Amino acid sequence: MTAVSGPRGVAARDKVRSAREAIELIADGATVAIAGSGGGLLEPDLLIESLRQRFDETGHPKDLTVVHSYGIGDRAERGLTPLAHPGLVRKAIGGHWGQTRPMAQLAEDNAIEAYNLPLGIMTLLHRELAGGRPGLITEVGLGTFIDPRIEGGKLNSRTTEDIVEVITLGGKEYLWYKPYRIDVALIRGSEGDPDGYIGMSEEGYYLDVLALAGAAHASGGMVIAQVKHLVERASIAPKAAKVPGPLVDVVVEHPGQWQSYESEFNPFYAGLERADLVASTRFALSERKVIARRAALFMRPGSVANLGVGVPDGVGAILAEEGCDDLVTLTLEHGIFGGVSAQGIIFGAASNHRAVVDAPDIIDFYHAGGLDYTFLGFAEVDKAGNVNVSKFNGVVMGSGGFTDIAQSARSVVFCGTLTAGGLRTSLHQGKLSVEREGSVCKLVPQVGQVTFSGRVALDRGHQVSLVTERAVFELNRDGWLLTELAPGIGVEEVRKLVGFDLSVSRHAKEMDATLFDEDLIGLRERWLGGSAASGSVGTAVTA
Repeated sequence: MTAVSGPRGVAARDKVRSAREAIELIADGATVAIAGSGGGLLEPDLLIESLRQRFDETGHPKDLTVVHSYGIGDRAERGLTPLAHPGLVRKAIGGHWGQTRPMAQLAEDNAIEAYNLPLGIMTLLHRELAGGRPGLITEVGLGTFIDPRIEGGKLNSRTTEDIVEVITLGGKEYLWYKPYRIDVALIRGSEGDPDGYIGMSEEGYYLDVLALAGAAHASGGMVIAQVKHLVERASIAPKAAKVPGPLVDVVVEHPGQWQSYESEFNPFYAGLERADLVASTRFALSERKVIARRAALFMRPGSVANLGVGVPDGVGAILAEEGCDDLVTLTLEHGIFGGVSAQGIIFGAASNHRAVVDAPDIIDFYHAGGLDYTFLGFAEVDKAGNVNVSKFNGVVMGSGGFTDIAQSARSVVFCGTLTAGGLRTSLHQGKLSVEREGSVCKLVPQVGQVTFSGRVALDRGHQVSLVTERAVFELNRDGWLLTELAPGIGVEEVRKLVGFDLSVSRHAKEMDATLFDEDLIGLRERWLGGSAASGSVGTAVTA
């Protein structure tokens, strides 16, 4: 068997190796890019575990730079957690950190060099690297903590190198995300053949797997692919081969590979069967449901929207429950068009979706203004309309796709409770009562980190709204304006929970009382009957 010449050094004909043999090819100081997302989806788990095992036994490879576009893990022990060791990792560049708390802790402790770049930016940058181009130039990130005039995406004082630069083209400012070399890409598929052709028939999506493989190949590095099924040579149909053989250097079979942490295989997530979404997604009346209902009222038939994780993902459940999921198109930054996302740590997997594209392609769609609406959560909001979801109280979470999406959508609706930390409410006869107030006020004088810039959004002519269980706000040049109040909730009750001077619209109204009822709100009838987009039919509020 003749070996390939050059840096890869693996067999040209039969690329199948054991996990340990594959990991032995990774050198000290390498930059290792890892595909995958939260909840085990597309995660090359055997390769990650084998990498840590080799390090524990031999002390090698050491001083790695770990690159990942998406959050990988379960917020506890799985995902990238096995790699969270300061001797194993010297530097990390991640799109989202919250799924792997131990790795985030290393950044917080100043134990490693650490960067957070927007998830979508990383997927696009990998595609640029695959084409041998000199990085990525875009407006996305201006005015946020990614902007080098603010923090440059650096997560601690140990991190000093500038990997983002402000440039001017044609008199207009852009950010230049600089290229980096990828020595090894760890990817995953469902099936692979001895020539390295990789299919993804049982996966929930593609993410940036192809872009990562191309980036590593263009860097002169190697691509190691974990697959559940090792199949005969040339048995994968041409259109089903998502990653072509010449880009893949090693194939590792892992028969115990699960589609996600939730199940070995879910045909709904693979798009092979359709689910009864009305039966599977209806959830109990709560403040979360009130927020999701009110947020859904912003949309109209034909809208294209994106949903964030947490409270906002309830919007999809509301649409299904109300029989409206056929009237709008929901998307996810994982590459999903249509359907309803799963919730929790497997957010991004979807049922009844209509199309799956590569992550860089859906990010292109977002950046070019393809979204009518996006519904996103928030940890902190300040008077200027800046929003923080990436780092608060010293805890690193990462921006994920938040900055890509929020900065590009024509209408941004932030969704969440007015306070956090123990908030308990009850709903009865169309009214909400607060049984215990949350200990943390989320509307603050100044956010700890700017993940979204209110000024930049207004400069671009975008509409920015904030929906809570007790009030709705709209952003203008003077700050937030209270436009709606929940029935039975007074202005002063809200004002005392806001960390800045709050203006109240003279046209402020009560939120629709049906949002607080057990019955359906008749969303389909409202939309097809042409009801006002605000959904506010209550009486005027006196400031």
